[in-house]
Amino acid sequence: MVFYFTATGNSLYIAKQIEPDPVSIPQAMRREQLEFTAERIGVVAPVYGHEMPPMVREFLRRAVFHTDYFYILLTYGNRHGGAAELAKRLCDECGVAVDYVNVVLMADNWLPGFDMEEQKKLDKNVEGQLASILADLNERKRMISTVTEADREAHRQFLERTRQMPADAWQHLLRVTDACTGCGICEKVCPSGSIRVSGGKAVHIPGHCQTCLACIHACPQKAIALTIPEKNPQARYRNEHISLREIIAANCQQ
Repeated sequence: MVFYFTATGNSLYIAKQIEPDPVSIPQAMRREQLEFTAERIGVVAPVYGHEMPPMVREFLRRAVFHTDYFYILLTYGNRHGGAAELAKRLCDECGVAVDYVNVVLMADNWLPGFDMEEQKKLDKNVEGQLASILADLNERKRMISTVTEADREAHRQFLERTRQMPADAWQHLLRVTDACTGCGICEKVCPSGSIRVSGGKAVHIPGHCQTCLACIHACPQKAIALTIPEKNPQARYRNEHISLREIIAANCQQ
């Protein structure tokens, strides 16, 4: 059993290499009961600010897992900032006994920091990383990915910068431009129901936004943008192995 959270397909691609029918965390969170039993259970998710998305953290807090082997795989695009250690700490707080935590370097979809056209050109040896991880899982290896002091310092600096921002700053990063045609794709790819079409135009609803940027990357008109500068406002990203239909099925809250 594999659970995943995805915005642009990276984590879904990894999850599908482990099991053909992984379970979407945004869809699982709609269930009244979150109790799961399997011989092996895993979670695959991206890291935002070196930690798992808020919805994934809430899933781990609420769910009960009955398994002999629990693992977490974290996809990231530049610096993981000790994500494996932070995930292990969260699991300890939640009472989840985690046996294996590893990271996977993939394309980075964070638009303020990276040009998506350049990211598409980079070869980050995803298949090689994946082969090694699959071997670990099949052997039921027990380990937490190495974290350096430089990784920890990167996270400390991120937290310091975050403390200087308004408490709800991450909830106000999106803006809808006049290019919006009201097609509704943004609404369908949002995992938290934070964007709706009203009066023929998309409207962002702060409060539970995961800042995953799924809506921005999926908008066919590039009508959703950030309130801060982007590296390349004309470039968007979706994992080449994952279809828009799959992301809609994973995230749609309608």
